Amino acid sequence: MVSVVIGTQWGDEGKGKIVDLLSKNANFVVRFHGGNNAGHTVIVNDKKYPFHLIPSGILHKKTVGVIANGVIVDLKVLVSEIKMLEEDGIKLKGKLFVSDRCHLIMPYHKALDLAYEHARGKNKLGTTGRGIGPCLSDKVSYNGLRIYELRNWNLFVEKFTFQAKIKNKVLKTFDATPVNIKKELEKFSQLRKVILPFVTDTYLLLNKTINSGKRVLMEGAHGVMLDTDFSPYPYSTGSNVIPGAVNTGSGIPPQKISNIIGVIKAYTSRVGGGPLPTELHGKLADEIREKGQEYGTTTGRPRRVGWLDLEAVKFACQVSGVTEITITKIDILSGLKEIKICVGYKLNGKQISYSSCGYEELAKLTPVYKELPGWKEEIAGITKFSELPKNCQDYIKFIEKFLGVKISIISTGPARNEYINI
Repeated sequence: MVSVVIGTQWGDEGKGKIVDLLSKNANFVVRFHGGNNAGHTVIVNDKKYPFHLIPSGILHKKTVGVIANGVIVDLKVLVSEIKMLEEDGIKLKGKLFVSDRCHLIMPYHKALDLAYEHARGKNKLGTTGRGIGPCLSDKVSYNGLRIYELRNWNLFVEKFTFQAKIKNKVLKTFDATPVNIKKELEKFSQLRKVILPFVTDTYLLLNKTINSGKRVLMEGAHGVMLDTDFSPYPYSTGSNVIPGAVNTGSGIPPQKISNIIGVIKAYTSRVGGGPLPTELHGKLADEIREKGQEYGTTTGRPRRVGWLDLEAVKFACQVSGVTEITITKIDILSGLKEIKICVGYKLNGKQISYSSCGYEELAKLTPVYKELPGWKEEIAGITKFSELPKNCQDYIKFIEKFLGVKISIISTGPARNEYINI
């Protein structure tokens, strides 16, 4: 049985908590795309675990974590997460596996990322500067280096040196500091010693696992609105987010997937540039941002916030084949007198769907709102649907009816045990 967890908005939907919650019944939890530009936070016994590469479900004793071939890896970040867990007494031998097909984020990728962003001036994309785009660009242009090359040190040195010399010439055209090849190789020689014991053929591992009847949970990063094909490109991430990426990013055939869980934040947020149709500004935006602690796990940047955009979410559910929904951060809306939900778009007085919009249309259109009464009661930690305020129940029921997909879990707080099963 293979289940997939994906974000249905612009990322930051609270997938980390949901993956951790669902992983208690999983044998394996797998990252299949993206890189360390996506951050998932899990809170266990008041302790925060920020993950960027290691799957969030690894905190459960019986659950094995896999970083599959579709993930691009920053070795320094991965090593820091390994050390974080080991210092907390979590033994990772036989519990964490990394594909040798993973492409590596190099120091010149990060330098180029920042150089390109600076060169765009007022047209900045809002990139995290983690080297994601340049790394994926090298991957598809046959210039990438993988963990596979890292196994053969002489081969890695040869390929890294060749690529770094080329990239340094490009960096100089931007008046950016070139990478120091000798120093970076010294760093990689140490990092590889930590990583290589975890490297294996994850395709073989996962398919054996599935064929033996064990449960596998696929952990998506980002959200569908950032998918490289179905986002308002170029305001996107560099990888495909939708469940089709499970096949390319892990080798698991699509027919093996049994259910797809879409995670929806009760309002909207995003980091970086690009259109956000329901964006809020001023006092209300500040209140939601502070109460929801809407600051990037990866960058620490304040997130933009807005009302829940069901036009976009409905598209995300349809294109992804979502079979059930989890709602997060419903507790953040407590205290609002009135809550708006976007149920459609209009452009020049005519209805337009999300799928027909590029970034120009999304920036110009007018959201069509449904207004619902809010609730005063604080609901953090409630574990029964019947105990939620009636207006909160109505808000949730409206979402379910509009999307036509069953809501199975409602998160009522950041901690592991703060949720409602429906």
